[in-house]
Amino acid sequence: MKGFEYLQAELDEMKKEGTFRELVPLESDQGSKVVINGKEVIQLSSNNYLGLTSHPRLRKAALKSVEKYGAGTGSVRTIAGTFTMHMELEKKLAKFKHTEAALVFQSGFTTNQGVLSAILTAEDVVISDELNHASIIDGIRLTKAARRIYKHVNMEDLEKALQETQNYRKRLIVTDGVFSMDGNIAPLQKIVELAEKYDALVMVDDAHASGVLGKNGRGTVNHFGLDGRVHIQVGTLSKAIGVLGGYVASTRTLIDYLIHKGRPFLFSTSHPPAVTEANIEAINVLLEEPERIETLWKNTTFFKEGLKNLGFNIGKSETPITPVIVGDEALAHQFSDTLLTYGVFAQGIAFPTVAKGQARVRTIVTSEHSKEELQEALNIFEKAGKELKIIS
Repeated sequence: MKGFEYLQAELDEMKKEGTFRELVPLESDQGSKVVINGKEVIQLSSNNYLGLTSHPRLRKAALKSVEKYGAGTGSVRTIAGTFTMHMELEKKLAKFKHTEAALVFQSGFTTNQGVLSAILTAEDVVISDELNHASIIDGIRLTKAARRIYKHVNMEDLEKALQETQNYRKRLIVTDGVFSMDGNIAPLQKIVELAEKYDALVMVDDAHASGVLGKNGRGTVNHFGLDGRVHIQVGTLSKAIGVLGGYVASTRTLIDYLIHKGRPFLFSTSHPPAVTEANIEAINVLLEEPERIETLWKNTTFFKEGLKNLGFNIGKSETPITPVIVGDEALAHQFSDTLLTYGVFAQGIAFPTVAKGQARVRTIVTSEHSKEELQEALNIFEKAGKELKIIS
C-alpha cells in the first residue's frame, strides 16, 4: 500500500545510523534474570524495583479476583465501571500518601495528561523542569496555559520564572521526583519553599520514587518530610508497585474535579479486577515487607560503586537508576548489544529520549538481584566496555 514512503525513508535513515531498534520479547517472568532468545541473562532494564511483578501474594490476589469478578469491568468508571475494589484501592493510596483522596488512571502517562489538561487554562502558567518526563511535556501541550521551562534543577532559574509570572491566575510548578534517565532527585525542599514564597502550586511526578524513596516507599514528598506541603502527587502502579496504572493523590476538591474533568479517566474503561486487586496487595506488601527497599538500596550502592571504579561515567545518579553515559548514539546501542551477547540485558537509550550526545545504557538494579549476579554484571560491563574502548 502506497502512502507511507516518507516514514520508511526515515526508518531507513535510522537503520543506516545504527539507531533503529527491534522490540525484545522476553520468554520468562520479570526477575533478576530473564530469558531472551532461549538464553538466560541478567536483567538490568526493568522497573521491577522490588520484585513485585511476580510476588506470590500479588499472583494470588489477581487470580482470586478473576475467579470472582471476571476478566474485565465492561465500562468506564463514571458509568458502570466503578467496583468496590476501585474505591478500596484509592482509599488505600490516599492513606499511604498522606493525602485526603486519590484517583487511579490507566497509566502514569495518562495521569499527567489528565491532571494538567484539566486544571490549567489560558489564565494560568505552568513552570516545568527542562528534563521532565515526556508525559508531563505532552500534558502541558494539551493545555492552553502559558509555559515556562526552567533549567534542570536550577533554583535560581525557577525563582526567576516565578518572579516573571506573577500576573497569572495560577502558577503550577511541575517536576519529576526522580528523573527517569539520569536517576537524580529533584531538590523538592527548595522547590516547595519557592512555591510558598511566591504563592504557586507544586506538582510532583513520583513514578520512579514510588516504592523507592520515603518511608515504605511513599515517594519524594515523604522522603523530604514535605507531607501536606505539595499540592499534587502523581505516581505509577506500573514500576515498583509491579502491576499497571497511575494515580494522583491530592485534596478531595482536586480529585472530585478530575472525576468530572479528567478526560483519560472519563473516557477509558476501568482497570480489570486482576490489576486492581494486585495493586491493593502491592500496597500491603510495601507496608509489611520494608526489607525489600533496604535490599534495593544495598544493591544500588554496590553496583554504582562498581561501575565508578571501572571508570564508567554514571552522571549524577542518586537512585537505583544508574546511566552509563557513552555519548554517541550508535555506540550506546552497540554497547547494549554487546552486553546482551555476554549475558546482561541493559537497553541503550538515545535521542529523542535523551539529548543528542548524551546516549547511554540505562541500568536499574532491583531488590531481587544477588550480589553474585551484580558482580557478574560488572564483570561483563568491564569486558564489553574495554572491547568497545568506552573504558581503558
